[in-house]
Amino acid sequence: MKEDTIIAATGRDKKYTHGAVNTPVYHASTLTFDTVKEMKRAVANRDKGGLSYGRRGNPTTYALEQAMCDLEGADGCFLYPSGLAAITGAILSFADAGDHILMADGVYEPTRGLANTLLKKLGIETTFYDPMIGADIAGMIQDNTKVIFCESPCSVTMEVQDIPAIAKAAHGRGVLVMLDNTWATPLHFKPFANGVDLSIQALTKYIVGHSDAMVGCVTTRAEHRQQLFDMSYQMGYCVSPDDAYLALRGIRTLKVRLKQHEANALKVAHWLTGRPEVEQVLHPAFESCPGHEFWQRDFTGGNGLFSFVLKAANPAATTAMMEGMKHFKMGFSWGGYESLILTYYGIKKYRTASEWEATGPTVRLHVGLEDVDDLIADLEQGFARFNANL
Repeated sequence: MKEDTIIAATGRDKKYTHGAVNTPVYHASTLTFDTVKEMKRAVANRDKGGLSYGRRGNPTTYALEQAMCDLEGADGCFLYPSGLAAITGAILSFADAGDHILMADGVYEPTRGLANTLLKKLGIETTFYDPMIGADIAGMIQDNTKVIFCESPCSVTMEVQDIPAIAKAAHGRGVLVMLDNTWATPLHFKPFANGVDLSIQALTKYIVGHSDAMVGCVTTRAEHRQQLFDMSYQMGYCVSPDDAYLALRGIRTLKVRLKQHEANALKVAHWLTGRPEVEQVLHPAFESCPGHEFWQRDFTGGNGLFSFVLKAANPAATTAMMEGMKHFKMGFSWGGYESLILTYYGIKKYRTASEWEATGPTVRLHVGLEDVDDLIADLEQGFARFNANL
């Protein structure tokens, strides 16, 4: 099937829907059995869609797992209660005490926090690497390296990584490649075609698309499926059927939403290049963005999330800009229909493997589905407040 048809049809098998257009929401913790044979069969098949216990899954969650496999071309999918839980579950399924992982220096801050706290406590060593390292990552692989963790583009600084080159170097040493593929979604970057072993997404973002559910997932190929399932199940991860339903609903409109987010964001980004307050626009579609050539080669589109660097600022100016916005509200997420804005001051202090050269604060925008002229007017008024407080 072509992509548009998959989006409309996936996860709608009658074994999940019983003929309804949308998969019903199944609320169940306990399932009962009439015979010992029936109970044993359910337990034996629990990793293949069998109904044995609510934590393992139900038709609503199985339908979402199937949908994510179809969209990414994967053999297995495990659901988690958030994107960070998916990252944690993926890493802990394959890394043990005494192992070493390599992690991109521009990853989502909570991912960095995970490496520096929980993984460290468990005896898993992390070395951060320059996101633009490409094939040279081969020189950082140690005998005990188990995982190379990528995020492309990095969700604040927007570096686009050379995933095929990293994967080739990793696989030459028997190392797994994990990718946070939340920005691209399964529609704009195909992880397994580019050498990724485990693809991680915060479905909270564009898959759900309406800022009303927390869900994460990891998809993988057959050779890693059982280990991912066994370890994640032992850690107790599960997802609410209501949230799984909202993610399934979001899939149906994912492509049309992404197109509008991308169009709106590009118009805003081009407008920002003409502003005297802006030092640099960090959008993967722009040549000024690190790794733009990899975005052109490997991606099929963008979305509403990008950043820009201010030339000069003080806290009073940025506060005045942020607090007066009508449409770009402050919020710690993205991927919903609404526009968001956040200012980042501490990027330089977090980087340990690569220099962040920007001197002014970095502003991240999520451009939503509002009228783009209204959004530009909102930013224009924000810059007026900014300049008045410099």
